[in-house]
Amino acid sequence: MAKTAVIMGSKSDFGVVSPCVSIMKSFGVEVEVRVISAHRTPEEAHEFSLNAAKRGIEVIICAAGKAAHLGGVIAANTTLPVIGLPVKTDMMGGLDSLLSIVQMPSGIPVATVGVNGGENAGLLALQILGIKYPEIAKKLAEYKTKMRNKINQDDSALQKEIEQL
Repeated sequence: MAKTAVIMGSKSDFGVVSPCVSIMKSFGVEVEVRVISAHRTPEEAHEFSLNAAKRGIEVIICAAGKAAHLGGVIAANTTLPVIGLPVKTDMMGGLDSLLSIVQMPSGIPVATVGVNGGENAGLLALQILGIKYPEIAKKLAEYKTKMRNKINQDDSALQKEIEQL
């Protein structure tokens, strides 16, 4: 079974993380969810990143706001794919978080989704896992077909509405 980890810098980030966890669980992926702060619990962050692969984790998602260094700290100590999930803040609406995550130094890649993009973070993790797990790739294809069908239905309904104008 595929296994991922979702780490958030603060428990208050769980509202952003929840769609990420839900989408991955709906695909049958095991998800370990933790609160680990790059700044307030650096030893735990270091230990987590060094031992994640040994525990069977294949992709790590790091949600953080403000000075969002969690993804970079984790990526510095692992060869696993790391996805940064910037969390919206009152200060700059999440721009601070986004810039903190995407501005990684050379050699420390962190893939990044949009601010509060929990579902997309989960879907990106699933796409990475889909390379190894054909059943996940198949479910992703079905998921995208459902999205396409919904949009096509919405378009048909809109065309009928426009005809009535």
